[in-house]
Amino acid sequence: MKLLEKINVGNITLKNRVMFPPLTTGYEERDGSIGEQSLNFYKRLAMGGVSYVVIGDVVPIPTFSPTPKLYSDEQIPSFKKLADTLHQYDCKVGVQIFHPEYDAFALMQMFKEGKRDELYAKLHYDMLHYVNEVNEEQITRILESITACVNRAIKAGIDVIEVHGDRLVGSLCSTILNKRTDEYGGSFENRIRFALAVVDAIKKASDTITIEYKLPIVTRRADGSLQGKGGLVIEEAVEFAKILEAHGVNMIHVAQANHTGNMNDTIPAMGMRRYAFMTNECKMIKDAVNIPVSMVGRIVDVDMANRLLENNICDIVALGRPLLADPDIVNKTALGQQNLIRKCIMCNKGCTDAIQGRRFLSCVLNPENGYEFKREITTPTRKHKVAVVGAGIAGLEAARVLAIKGHDVTVYEKSDSLYGQLRIASVPPRKEEMNRICGFYDAVIKEYNINILYNHEFKAVDAASYDDIIVAVGARNAHPGIKGIDNAIDSWDVLAKKAFPYGRVAICGGGLVGVECAEYLINRGYDVTIIEMQDRIAKEESNTILPTILEEFKKYNVKVLTNTKIEEIGSNYVLARDLNNEEIRVECETIINALASKKNTIDLSDVKANILYVGDCKDGSPCSIENATKTAYDAANSIN
Repeated sequence: MKLLEKINVGNITLKNRVMFPPLTTGYEERDGSIGEQSLNFYKRLAMGGVSYVVIGDVVPIPTFSPTPKLYSDEQIPSFKKLADTLHQYDCKVGVQIFHPEYDAFALMQMFKEGKRDELYAKLHYDMLHYVNEVNEEQITRILESITACVNRAIKAGIDVIEVHGDRLVGSLCSTILNKRTDEYGGSFENRIRFALAVVDAIKKASDTITIEYKLPIVTRRADGSLQGKGGLVIEEAVEFAKILEAHGVNMIHVAQANHTGNMNDTIPAMGMRRYAFMTNECKMIKDAVNIPVSMVGRIVDVDMANRLLENNICDIVALGRPLLADPDIVNKTALGQQNLIRKCIMCNKGCTDAIQGRRFLSCVLNPENGYEFKREITTPTRKHKVAVVGAGIAGLEAARVLAIKGHDVTVYEKSDSLYGQLRIASVPPRKEEMNRICGFYDAVIKEYNINILYNHEFKAVDAASYDDIIVAVGARNAHPGIKGIDNAIDSWDVLAKKAFPYGRVAICGGGLVGVECAEYLINRGYDVTIIEMQDRIAKEESNTILPTILEEFKKYNVKVLTNTKIEEIGSNYVLARDLNNEEIRVECETIINALASKKNTIDLSDVKANILYVGDCKDGSPCSIENATKTAYDAANSIN
């Protein structure tokens, strides 16, 4: 398999063709150095077989931005510890150096002086204008800081320096953002001048260090409009790639240009862009140069990655989110266990949304991500006999952990099929990618020979032979005490195709389930009104998906009534009141209840076994995949 073949890049050799791309993690210490959480995360990737890891967004100067920093000799030891650790697993380490698209020197001084209001005002201004106002003196200072940073990286044993071709570099390259009339603006040669100066600044520190360039490309949508702002259109990118090679760059990393205000452009959520969406652009870059080219963007599995390599689209595949879901992709592939790879569903909820919310990333499918070597499966002191009640995601994750620990586990499922609520969660538009979860647990069940009893509702009498019972019976539509609530059909039944709306539809509740139900119906021609008590809808949805949902609602004329409290549900109407206490009457033929969920219960009051509740049926738990996997993992792992 070509994916597992070695490749030479500059003065280094990568043991295989899988890299972890520059990705903001939020794991670094407050001063930007590499602390325990960050070190453990990258170490786990190296242990999983990744050949090359890039530390994203490394700033060569002091800033208040929450990214890695290497501006002081005091930070060298933490980066050296990282490099030394990963080298033990024959994993190379790169740092992605960048300067932000604002006057970081001035802003840092304001930060030190406590001028917060002025700071935020200048930051907002700079994000729009700095590319056109940064002067020669500032550029010289930036380049000097980059050279100094590279010197520190070399002392730390770093193998590769990657130029972050987006941010300030990409802004100056861009015809969209760069409006300068001096030597850094106008012509193609002028716009790439600073980027080449950055490469020169790296070479000034070392003429042997391997240099990679992240080449952001402003792509074209199907309608011909441009996607992305900071970077180059493909025609210029091809020419620039040739210049970079001639200038001594050893590898090019092809990526979507950013600077759009929506991370969905560069890290698209499920169903939002085609798989391997940079294929055409990457192929054009690869055909233009003789140095290795890497590619990133919705490469979902090993087969796709290997086909990209075999078809000469790229030389190296960059797997970001997939390696969060399963850091053992390479090792499992080498062992012929591709079926046991936990495939990313690209929901963006644990990774992209977390970073945008200033939290550290953690995959909703992989409970260990973000907690490497802190949350790990332990060896029990004895073998337990454990019953798992419910074969949804929580129940199956509990069964997986129990089986790995060596316990005797039996799963009870009252229906004739697995996966519970996942079956309805994957019905709305774009959400079918969630079904990749099923393939993973299907393989786990087979690999560990997990016993599943279908059409068996667990009762207290079944508990007698078990040491422990993990209850994962999920939740259901709640029926709040609203007059006429029984006139409504349940949203979960609609998505499960057990209930069938007709005519005009009023959806009571604008949470995630209500909004997904609306999406499902408008794509089938229904006239939909959503009634929501809070000030906005779909608060639980990923910020990368929500703009698309709102655009769809506008396209299909979905009426959204927020800050509206439902008072009565009739057979063909809903009565509600707005913030001004004005009565609102929504005429309709079908009313759908998507107001809330209620945990399912099971009577085990006389059972003596150790009982643990996980997922949606656990008190105070939100209805989410992340909650299901993490509570199940922790509960199962506690049985020792």
